[in-house]
Amino acid sequence: MTELDAVAWPVDPIRTERLVLRESAAGDRAAFVELFSSPEVHTYLGGPQTREELERSVPETPGRRSGLFVIEREGAMIGTVEVRPHEGERRGRVRPDTGEAELSYLFLPGAWGHGYATEACTAALDWFAEARPGVPVVLYTQTANSRSMRLAATLGFTELERFVKWDAEQWMGVWVAAPQPVGQAGPSR
Repeated sequence: MTELDAVAWPVDPIRTERLVLRESAAGDRAAFVELFSSPEVHTYLGGPQTREELERSVPETPGRRSGLFVIEREGAMIGTVEVRPHEGERRGRVRPDTGEAELSYLFLPGAWGHGYATEACTAALDWFAEARPGVPVVLYTQTANSRSMRLAATLGFTELERFVKWDAEQWMGVWVAAPQPVGQAGPSR
């Protein structure tokens, strides 16, 4: 991709009211295996991987790539959030001239229903808006995933299209940070 590849990484941990968004560490491996093998987490993502397969394939320090944050609560990993360059072969190029990013997230079931997804995704979007002002962010989810649909609305994503893929209706939305008034620092929404 173009300018999105140039986001400086790793970044200092981002602290919210209840969470820390940070780069992955070796101690996160067991939580990554749990996250990827959870049937609940992968209900709308094509199903889980087997624990045995993950034990063989997940590296000692998983998820080490630009834009991927481990979400930590009280010293334990509860999920991940990632803002990465949008893959060109996916549907709906919003800004072919400068590209766009894609937001994705996964949370362990014990972290559901506490507002952590809103808190973590907001922090990640704010970080991205500061790193790459004006670059749109897209989000995909199945329309049957009511939690993700509510989160998309809460975060301010607006619908671009619906389409059928993997025998299910998919939803694509876009988010662009509000422009900053002259002389004001940081993202505002």
